[in-house]
Amino acid sequence: MTVAEDALTEGHITALVRRFYERALADASLRPIFEATIQDWEAHHRVVEDFWSRMLLHTDRYRGSPYPVHARLPIRPEHFDRWLALFREAALETLPPRAAERAIACSEHMAEAFKAGMFHGLETPIKPSLGYPVR
Repeated sequence: MTVAEDALTEGHITALVRRFYERALADASLRPIFEATIQDWEAHHRVVEDFWSRMLLHTDRYRGSPYPVHARLPIRPEHFDRWLALFREAALETLPPRAAERAIACSEHMAEAFKAGMFHGLETPIKPSLGYPVR
């Protein structure tokens, strides 16, 4: 799918979230985590869409912090690498290029912060950026 150089819309964010979760649920390492945790997929999609709307469009649709929710999940550092790879693919396919760059940079920063908080003291080498520099 080729994304036009149009302005970012809520529709792009919905497409990003849906595409990411299609891929995550097809992934053998991530699917069990999501399936064990999420009972209402539509409600979950709305929360994640609200989060990315706030991050990319600066809306006030999301309040709170995603860290506490993720810190309770049975995840390992390598799950973040897979999550980032799938998120990057979905962002590049569904968002206008500059918005994809911002979303990827934000997701990488968030993943590193989550890993630092969740696995403090464990050997978790910092991975090189998967995305592009933010302009």
